[in-house]
Amino acid sequence: MKMLKSTLAVLTAATVLGVSSFAQAGATLDAIQKKGFIQCGVSDGLPGFSVPDATGKIQGIDADVCRAVAAAVFGDATKVKFSQLNAKERFTALQSGEIDVLSRNTTWTSSRDAGMGLMFTGVTYYDGVGFLANKKLGVKSAKELDGATICIQAGTTTELNVSDYFRANGLKYTPITFDTSDESAKSLESGRCDVLTSDKSQLYAQRSKLASPGDYVVLPETISKEPLGPVVRKGDEDWFSIVKWTLFAMLNAEEAGITSKNVLEEAKSTKNPDVARLLGGDGEYGKDLKLPKDWVVKIVSQVGNYGEVFERNLGKSTPLAIDRGLNALWNNGGIQYAPPVR
Repeated sequence: MKMLKSTLAVLTAATVLGVSSFAQAGATLDAIQKKGFIQCGVSDGLPGFSVPDATGKIQGIDADVCRAVAAAVFGDATKVKFSQLNAKERFTALQSGEIDVLSRNTTWTSSRDAGMGLMFTGVTYYDGVGFLANKKLGVKSAKELDGATICIQAGTTTELNVSDYFRANGLKYTPITFDTSDESAKSLESGRCDVLTSDKSQLYAQRSKLASPGDYVVLPETISKEPLGPVVRKGDEDWFSIVKWTLFAMLNAEEAGITSKNVLEEAKSTKNPDVARLLGGDGEYGKDLKLPKDWVVKIVSQVGNYGEVFERNLGKSTPLAIDRGLNALWNNGGIQYAPPVR
């Protein structure tokens, strides 16, 4: 009897906890809808990902992810405000509720996903840590950097990755850390350090801002896995699902050939059942996410599919000129892949 009472007590406690947790679901979405905009945390100025243009408007793939979420929630991609954050500030801003979503070239790791009260919603960009060096240094490989002085941004996964790489290869180095990526790049340019290390996408971005970009080369080695993606707080499954499926919608749209130019016509006339489900012509899949039927149409018509957003911000026609590589779709040589809307 005592064992039965004990078991019932545990089950009752679990039920209460489950109900309490469920009752909190949707609180972030409710608050966002009440205030009328999404507060999005982005970097403090990284070309291609999030950087102010000449008019002060934040441009970049990370910023566009937040615009896509706003298009899904409000039907209006402009219903978003940006908070520019450095690496040290970003997680505190999200944990405290200062921002609703962090979309700031942030690496998905086990400790961040499981130990900080946060959840990653997907991968916007598959990246890896590398090294940027002045050609005058005369090195062609990271394994030639024994004894080098290395500029690193503080509060990033790069610090541990570089330490692991140099130790594994029996090399020595002297780290110099900075709070912002711009400070790191300026120190490389001034000669204070031999090389700059960061995610390769960030190296291309910082190189584009230097006075003589052609004097610098990104070394061939990629020494880590850096899946970068949006992050939300734990405890609100509704909001988590919306941010997650916004990215999936952009990927599915590219795979289906749905672009900002043809999405409105395809929504009216498509005969393809997969496209009809994606664009809201068949089924009530938006309802599961607490979104309208045409949520994907709003995203793609106002922001674009994943390929459009990538090319606009990072692709060959931009100063960064980054190849799709791993970020190509799964059926085109890359690993970007989204579950279907059905």
